[in-house]
Amino acid sequence: MKLTHHEQTPHQEHPFAEYVRILGKGKKGSRPLTQEEAYRALSMILADEVLPVQLGAFLMLMRVKEETAEELAGFVQAARASFNIADDGLVNLDWSSYAGKRRHLPWFLLSALLLAENGMTVFMHGASGHSAGRLYTENVLAYLGLTAASSITEAKQQLKAQHFSYLSLEHFCPKLHEIIEMRPILGLRSPVHTLVRLLNPFNASCSIQGIFHPSYRQVHQHAAALLNQPHMAVLKGEGGETERNPDMECLVQSVHLGALSDENWPALFPRRHVKSEQLDPAQLAQIWRGEYEDEFAQAAIIGTTAIALKLLGKVETQAHAHELAMVYWLDRDKQKYATA
Repeated sequence: MKLTHHEQTPHQEHPFAEYVRILGKGKKGSRPLTQEEAYRALSMILADEVLPVQLGAFLMLMRVKEETAEELAGFVQAARASFNIADDGLVNLDWSSYAGKRRHLPWFLLSALLLAENGMTVFMHGASGHSAGRLYTENVLAYLGLTAASSITEAKQQLKAQHFSYLSLEHFCPKLHEIIEMRPILGLRSPVHTLVRLLNPFNASCSIQGIFHPSYRQVHQHAAALLNQPHMAVLKGEGGETERNPDMECLVQSVHLGALSDENWPALFPRRHVKSEQLDPAQLAQIWRGEYEDEFAQAAIIGTTAIALKLLGKVETQAHAHELAMVYWLDRDKQKYATA
């Protein structure tokens, strides 16, 4: 943490105190940050220009009131400015993966690989280990013979070679990763858990996000519109990940060239499945190879792929999206992600 002039002159107000005051001035005096204020506040945090006590107060005040679309958009703009990755049109679909899975395996990973196998370049970013008892994407890649990238440069190489790459947040925005890792200390998630889903580091024209709390769908949708994201879809995903739960109706809220839209995708089964007693990541490769059958898993993979295909503009209707996703699944190279 940098020592600033304001740490040495206790009677002079610290510049960041303004943002804590805006959020914490009581029921009548407090208000949300504007998009510009949110941008400035997170810019100071990312530049290590705030004290630890200020950061904790700011994060928890934001957590109690919950983020507005304007705040999220400002935060995302500040984060993007800090890592400033060149927009080279390399990525077709940005896919965030921050929640981790607890009840089911991350079947969505096979959806992303299915798209990649069919020529769509998918960049997945996430963080692991910040919540106990969850299985994170980064930790299951090896079961499919994949390796997480360790830098933006390596991610670009993987995207060019295999149309898919996973990169941890710590390798392109370490300060946000550091804040996510504070969850066991604070006991709560912070606004960072929300804003990272919208980062879209490569500025892909299409972005897909999963959330856990339904109220956040619309906030993500409106924030994406404020960020001028050309095409974005957000859904209440299984476990909070970007994965359609085939046992439930799925509301997808989207942005397409500034127009906001809502679309219901029906449940694919009449009754809910019983979850597995334990999660065995080896089943990811087994189901890809056709050595393991699981109707819930296959429906989750195909259903999630269908939503992504419609977002990407490959199809116009849900029926065609499902048909194409099924074709991809049946025609997959079963040896491509086989492991010894």
